[in-house]
Amino acid sequence: MTAMMRPSSSEPPIRRYLEHPRGGPTVLRIVLGTQLRKLRMRNGITREQAGEAIRGSHAKISRLELGRVGCKERDVSDLLTLYEVHDADERAQYLELARQAGMPGWWQQYGDVLEQWFETLIGLEEAASLIRTYEVQFVPGLLQTEDYARAVTRLGYRHASQREIERRVELRMKRQQLLQAPDAPRLWAVVDEAALRRPLGGREVMRGQLEHLLRITELPNVTVQVAPFDIGGLAAAGGPITILRFQEPDLPDVVYLEQLTSALYLDKLDDVDNYMSVMDRLSAEAEQPKDTAEFLKRLLAEA
Repeated sequence: MTAMMRPSSSEPPIRRYLEHPRGGPTVLRIVLGTQLRKLRMRNGITREQAGEAIRGSHAKISRLELGRVGCKERDVSDLLTLYEVHDADERAQYLELARQAGMPGWWQQYGDVLEQWFETLIGLEEAASLIRTYEVQFVPGLLQTEDYARAVTRLGYRHASQREIERRVELRMKRQQLLQAPDAPRLWAVVDEAALRRPLGGREVMRGQLEHLLRITELPNVTVQVAPFDIGGLAAAGGPITILRFQEPDLPDVVYLEQLTSALYLDKLDDVDNYMSVMDRLSAEAEQPKDTAEFLKRLLAEA
């Protein structure tokens, strides 16, 4: 939307997000930030000017507009005044959106083991209509069994207590519930053969994981492709990739790139297009989804 266009209060209808929130506070923060950015640009106001209005900086406005942080109702009220939003009903909707965006998500009960950089991913998963992922080292987290997840967690947190390990596994299992929810997203995963052959946790744990993949791929919203050794090099030479897409037109696709102790979230169109192109090539290079079951059965026979 260009600065010359004046969106109406129903573009998008804020009330719709309030009455039918999906993804909880994470998505509401993104929606709020997006709409505040449009209002700021519509009025030709700089981030520096907006920051001054809420006793902050341009960096704070940038984080707010990206949905990376919540926003106090007082700050939203001051920004709405600066942006010449005077209609009482419209202001009330924005303030209610800010209030709901500040509510805790279910995952915050795991705050003792949940890294801040990972919280955003969980909220985005809850809101996504499509999750595409590529994994080279492990089975994707949303498809892991409890025993396999425990082995992965122990590998990454070697000095963690048993209680911490179990809390992390419990969180991962709870994340998976979205795959069988009434409004479940479509999960489309490409998994490197190496991840399926690596006996993480031992032979029986790996057998259980392969059997679980056979069962879960029977769900109509779950697609798994295997990238076999014999195709040589893959389009994605780096690490794992996750791309999340949303039904709401005002929410951009997001690329999630997990690193050792942090993660990157990319939503600029050029970045997303590049990673989507890589994901499309990975899917084209991998075994077709119809061949996944037979591939898994062969691995089970060899295990």
